Amino acid sequence: MDSGDAARWDRTFKRDNTIEMKPQTGFQFLAEELLSYILSFLPHRDILRCTSICRTLRQTYLSSSELQYIVEISGQQLLVIPNTDDSIPISKRLQRLRDEAHAWFKVDTHPFLKMVPVTRAPLAREIIVAGGHFCSWDPLGDTAMIFPVHPKPSQQSIRRNWLPGTLCSVPRSRKLDMFMDPAQNLIAVAYVVDHKTVYINLGALDGDGVHPQAAGERLFLSDDWEIRFQPRRTKLKGFGRHIAFSRRWDDGNRTSLDRVWQLHIWDWKYSTTSSSILAALNGSALPVDFCFLGNNRLLVITDNLNLYSIENMSQTPELLACFLMPIPLDLRCLSPIDDIGYGSQPHMQAQATMCTSDPTHRLICLTANSARDTQALIISTRIFFDLDEMAAAMPIPWQHWGPSNTRILWHPFHFKIHINGNRVLHTLPLGARNSQFVLHLLDFSPLAVTNRRGLGRVVKEPSTTYIGADGFGESLTTSLPYVQVVFSDRKFDCADSLLRDMWIDKDGIYMLSRSGSIDRLEVIDVRSDLPSDVVSTS
Repeated sequence: MDSGDAARWDRTFKRDNTIEMKPQTGFQFLAEELLSYILSFLPHRDILRCTSICRTLRQTYLSSSELQYIVEISGQQLLVIPNTDDSIPISKRLQRLRDEAHAWFKVDTHPFLKMVPVTRAPLAREIIVAGGHFCSWDPLGDTAMIFPVHPKPSQQSIRRNWLPGTLCSVPRSRKLDMFMDPAQNLIAVAYVVDHKTVYINLGALDGDGVHPQAAGERLFLSDDWEIRFQPRRTKLKGFGRHIAFSRRWDDGNRTSLDRVWQLHIWDWKYSTTSSSILAALNGSALPVDFCFLGNNRLLVITDNLNLYSIENMSQTPELLACFLMPIPLDLRCLSPIDDIGYGSQPHMQAQATMCTSDPTHRLICLTANSARDTQALIISTRIFFDLDEMAAAMPIPWQHWGPSNTRILWHPFHFKIHINGNRVLHTLPLGARNSQFVLHLLDFSPLAVTNRRGLGRVVKEPSTTYIGADGFGESLTTSLPYVQVVFSDRKFDCADSLLRDMWIDKDGIYMLSRSGSIDRLEVIDVRSDLPSDVVSTS
């Protein structure tokens, strides 16, 4: 090698080494911990998009339990519960979330039957299963009861019977409605005194006296809203810190200026009086039902769906939007079972519970019953939160909100249905005369498709269903996607076992049926391999 070649080689070597010595400054060359931290600020859909187009980000995602946990929580449309046990590793929380979701696609509907005799009033109504407890009220016999059917080890079990005269001992009073909230240890009883004044007592389920978190012993209606006519229909509902009471008068002699429907809302932990009041006059479209959408919104159901804000309890609820229905229907709102309580009592919340369904991304179910069939509208609550500033200015037509955010189900009259979070459980009739039925699960969460592991069938195709009543109706096409699972391994005979009602929560399925002269509450534990129980009521 001559001197010229040596010089050229030396320059080349130095240039190459200079290039190699330059720092790597691309986004993909950041430390994996920093990449994970940056991605954690993105919505779950954007995280998945990023990891699908970049190999480095994909590897970061696969090696990060935190990122996968964010995607799993958001994809199942859940909210993390504060003040839970932080000692549980994030990897175990992630695996538990996935296992719980997968368990719903392979439910064993053949439980081991264990009979536990209890006493129940023969004419009891307002029967629900909530917070792992069976609750019922008999307005004619003036009795009520609550007992545990599926409590968690760290959850308080409440067992109590109210004899006649103990729900409300006020003289010259008549009970109008009541509800129990085991998660908040709350029982609320609405009653009218002297056929005029309405009160709502607030008590503790596990003892006598006033609820320890209540603002007072009872809630009061404003004096200027008292009316001399007796209400024909009353409803008492609660969610978290709110309690609402509605009353409706059916009197053909009223004028157009008479109030025929009222709804009072209280923050029962803060005040015993209500300034948040809605009313409807005679001749207008009368509300038939209402439901809470989280802690700050209320949906009032008339011929259409009217959405209100109840954030400011010192004033009349603010109308946010009116969602027009395609045809008038006598709709009822099916109340879901809350995943957790919103109280501060630690003994009422299972430490193992890590998350709850997101009120802004769950389902509501509106049903219309006729003598021959039941029509159910499954609606995603996202439409009630993704609003622009002009939503209240003009009603929103069905074509703009309904088809892509709704799925309509139609079945014969004895059809049963219930919802929890993003899951729907209903009976699916079999045979030419619908003599049998099986249980049918629909999961509407976004991750249900990708996480189903080959279980269930994805339904994205639009479906057209005829809805209506009294010979007047319309065929509607809806397309809210879901995954369906038919539990065909067990068939229920409609003649031998009359299914009276059915519920679903995040842990299991509850079916109240009559077999001969005995009522049975059957519990199917979805999230456990332990045998299920059957509670017999006689």
